[in-house]
Amino acid sequence: MARICSIRGTRVRSGGKIHRSGLAKKKGGIGRHVTKVVKRTISPNLQNKRIWVPELGKFIRIKLSCRALKTVNKNGAFVTLKKAGII
Repeated sequence: MARICSIRGTRVRSGGKIHRSGLAKKKGGIGRHVTKVVKRTISPNLQNKRIWVPELGKFIRIKLSCRALKTVNKNGAFVTLKKAGII
């Protein structure tokens, strides 16, 4: 299964990590120099959760990010899942 949040649609992003060598001027060196830029992936913090929906009277299994879990706690399970089109 893909690494995508069911509620927010957060997915794996790609970016770059900058490699630097040398000692900072503040620490007595001649400065930090960029030697290489490496591609990397940034993954969302996904969790598989069973969420109780009182309006339906049952649990819903869902893969969501921790940020989406905070949204569920704030707005309620039924409202959030309905807005996302899951129920």
